[in-house]
Amino acid sequence: MKFSENWLRQHVQTDASRDELAATLTAIGLEVEELTPLGEGLDGVVVAQILGAEPHPEADRLQVCSVDAGQGAPLQIVCGAPNARVGLKAPLATIGAQVGELTIKAATLRGVESNGMLCSAKELGLDTDASGLLELPDDAPVGSPLAEYLGLPDASFELKLTPNRADCFSVRGIAYDVAAASGSEVVVFDATPMPALNDRTLVVELDAGPRVPRFVGRAIEGVNANARTPVWMGERLRRSGVRPISFLVDVTQYVMLELGQPMHAFDLDTLAQPIVVRAARAGEQVRLLDGRTVAVDEDFLVVADSQGGHGARAVALGGIMGGYDTRVADATRNVFLEAAHWIPSAIIGRGRKLGLHTDAGHRFERGVDPELPRQAIEVATRLIVEIAGGAPGPVTEAVRADVLPQPRRIGLRRARLARLLGTAIGDAEVERILRALGLEVAANADGWDVTAPTRRFDLAIEEDLVEEIARIHGYDAIPATLPGGSVQTAAGTETRIDEAAVRRQLAARDYLEAVNYAFVDSALLGKWRADAGVVPLANPLSAELAVMRTQLLPGLVDALARNVARQQPQVRLFEIGKVFADDPGNPPRETLRIAAVACGDARREQWGVAARGVDFHDLSGDLESLAALAGATLEYRPSQAPHGHPGRSADVFRDGHAIGWIGQLHPRLQRALDIDTEAVAFELDLEPLLRRRIARAAALSRYPSVRRDLAFVVPDAVPWASVSETVKAAAGPVLRELRLFDRYLGKGVEPGFKSLAIGLILQEDSRTLTDRDVDGVVAAVMAALQRDHAAAIRG
Repeated sequence: MKFSENWLRQHVQTDASRDELAATLTAIGLEVEELTPLGEGLDGVVVAQILGAEPHPEADRLQVCSVDAGQGAPLQIVCGAPNARVGLKAPLATIGAQVGELTIKAATLRGVESNGMLCSAKELGLDTDASGLLELPDDAPVGSPLAEYLGLPDASFELKLTPNRADCFSVRGIAYDVAAASGSEVVVFDATPMPALNDRTLVVELDAGPRVPRFVGRAIEGVNANARTPVWMGERLRRSGVRPISFLVDVTQYVMLELGQPMHAFDLDTLAQPIVVRAARAGEQVRLLDGRTVAVDEDFLVVADSQGGHGARAVALGGIMGGYDTRVADATRNVFLEAAHWIPSAIIGRGRKLGLHTDAGHRFERGVDPELPRQAIEVATRLIVEIAGGAPGPVTEAVRADVLPQPRRIGLRRARLARLLGTAIGDAEVERILRALGLEVAANADGWDVTAPTRRFDLAIEEDLVEEIARIHGYDAIPATLPGGSVQTAAGTETRIDEAAVRRQLAARDYLEAVNYAFVDSALLGKWRADAGVVPLANPLSAELAVMRTQLLPGLVDALARNVARQQPQVRLFEIGKVFADDPGNPPRETLRIAAVACGDARREQWGVAARGVDFHDLSGDLESLAALAGATLEYRPSQAPHGHPGRSADVFRDGHAIGWIGQLHPRLQRALDIDTEAVAFELDLEPLLRRRIARAAALSRYPSVRRDLAFVVPDAVPWASVSETVKAAAGPVLRELRLFDRYLGKGVEPGFKSLAIGLILQEDSRTLTDRDVDGVVAAVMAALQRDHAAAIRG
């Protein structure tokens, strides 16, 4: 929410300085995100008028202007602004004035004397527009100080509001909080009803159920649509981040910023009675104010007139934006003002579906006071009639009182207040704060009966009132106390390692933790072929964030790609987070996973070791280090995952159960993702990896171990995991360790086969193994290898 400081001070009397006001706003929860002083140091800058303009004799882009600055004789000013012309009124910095860092002096420009400087809004620090001179209205008094004419100095405040404070999307709403915090009261607001001067009305019908419980409208005839927006109104809009467009449009924007009620002005002559507020029809087309035509469905609400049939033509998108065909224009003479109450659930997410973000939609999504529409109509009517003339008709109001939000009555107990805050606050101070915030207060024996106004959607229970009192009284005024009582510390389980240990381990292995959105682009999941069972969002922030992720790797690899594109030679990222899968008839299934991705050199550049790229074995070493934390043994089997490189990826198993995938990304996928370097990755379910077997003490054998080495040939298609399983089963409990110390392909080994060399470490707990014992184990192992894998001993 952006607003003018001077505008706020017209709604609440306070002696606080600008800095004190900013500090107060932040302290009460309305965080000041930006504070921009405006019009400081404009002494010597006056309103001036160009009487004559001639081309500069020595410069094509300069003009020599004769300027009336209210000093009697005209001043000669050399000006290069493209909009400098005879009759224009603009700011003039006279000799001696300070404009930014520049002190204005008499100067000679290309041989022509210049006695001042005509200024743009940017040069004066009033706006970012530097395209030409700041054009002032024709009735601006020549010679008057510019600061006085524009109501300067001022400041533009921008607040970062939390979603629950929808009432502060208006100057009036902010004023209530400032009044409460500064011990003041809001200034009484004049919303005196304007009497009807004719009987022109439009019939309004509500046909949208409880989604639109109130719609207020008013016809005004004989309006001068070409009336110029007054300087005071235009400046307040500009300092609130709204660029003035035309008077009739500016009035609706002004009322919205002041009161918080979005409005719309229709050209009355383009509407056909009755006006029907209804749900949109599937596929219905609406042409909006920005010129776009959008297709809507039954989730949207529209304002429709009866051109072509009863409620047939949609002329506005309810709570979001008006329509193009019924907009006010320079030729408009009769106006229909509209102010309605659209409940938040009827507006939330509708604009985002169409790629729209409007001030009206932003407010209605969070909640607007249902009592404001009539007040807003009266204020807008008065402004239009006073400035642009016209004769208003009676106010038309359609209302469903049975579904209209009502003021809430909330009980506040004195004892509860003191208990929650840890300190007692006087009854008089409590009542002052609540009344200053616009709440009705009645004392009772235990505390107070409080009625919250309809603009405060965030006040529903007793604790809400306690919070209001705490923030206005001041958190710094509440004494800090330490909690009492005994604290019980729960011992961690030994059967599970914690996630922090996993994070520390990966960080120690040179990985950085990444945090990605849990919602992603469905097209990205499609590239990974991971879009089966996807969970779509009902109200996505954008089309690129429309579904819940089914894997961590798409987002993590996307982050890697961004780093590679920015010339990062070595990237190591990991993430721990949830993935989601659709479960028809039930809430989506959530699974906690861990993923990591790496690319670039295996080691940082150095002279001692030759450079090589990170590969499958580097990453499996990192994964094995995680498994070692839990004492787990992992098994790798060939994978058919569509995103994995054929032959360079594997499914990961623990205790016979698949828990994830590891490998190099498929070249096809890397091309689709525009990654020009090989990347390896893994993704596993985290919970199975975290399970830890409890260590049990065992006596060490007092007898020596025996080692036997075997070299044999097996088909190349036989994986080591199968060989290892066969050897362990055949050797039995005397096998204490199995070592693979050589793998050979080449001369002496037939094509399609490989030579493996293994070491068997054998040991008994109760006796020394004899040669006969060892030979029996070796024979059993070889027999099993020949039977299961067609292995042959190498000669």
